[in-house]
Amino acid sequence: LQTLRALLKNTTTVTLLLSGLRGLFHEQSLHVTANLFEDKFRTLKMWRKTIQFKCLKNLVSSLASSTDIRNLLSCFSSDLQTFVIKPRKSKEALKRQASDFMLKWNLLLTSVGKILAINRTDSFG
Repeated sequence: LQTLRALLKNTTTVTLLLSGLRGLFHEQSLHVTANLFEDKFRTLKMWRKTIQFKCLKNLVSSLASSTDIRNLLSCFSSDLQTFVIKPRKSKEALKRQASDFMLKWNLLLTSVGKILAINRTDSFG
């Protein structure tokens, strides 16, 4: 966490990271991640409507306005409340949804890291 805070305090690093992340969205580089999920997406539009993709977009938007780790975690927590926790009626449904979300979130972040490392080395740090 201390390393993350140090990186977020460096304006140049944050600017490069945001540039790389925005590039991923505009270049549609993340479409390969959809194939990692067990779900079959007929179109890239459907993939962009997933909870994980929405959370990532919101996190990137938050990063553009604040590099305070508490604000970023608050944004993510709010998204989890909105997309994962509140819509579930039963404990079992919540457990399934939360488990599914975490698995796919980890796959998405792993993919983002790989794409940044391979295609956008400046952004990766």
